Amino acid sequence: MNFFISNAYAQSAGQTGGGGMEMLVMLGIFGLIFYFMLYRPQAKRVKEHKNLIGSLSKGDEVLTQGGMVGRINKVTEEKDFMEIALNDSVTIVVQKSAVSAVLPKGTMKNI
Repeated sequence: MNFFISNAYAQSAGQTGGGGMEMLVMLGIFGLIFYFMLYRPQAKRVKEHKNLIGSLSKGDEVLTQGGMVGRINKVTEEKDFMEIALNDSVTIVVQKSAVSAVLPKGTMKNI
């Protein structure tokens, strides 16, 4: 009968306690990779965008996330909106957070 079924022998424990520590080290390494490759760059971009929004003033030429280029006519501090003139006759109201970049002066004339 031993021909069809092999005997089951007890296996000796090869690792006695090292496996848990190795798992914690690997988890720590993955945590550091996550922090330096994902979280830190995104936090830096958010901080730069917040500084950009805080520095907006009347007369700045801006590019919105929708691709519109205009000059700021009015910025309200108590509300989160501002008025942008796309040309002499067209003005729009957008949220401050919709601004993606501040352009150099004279950009609108060159377009």
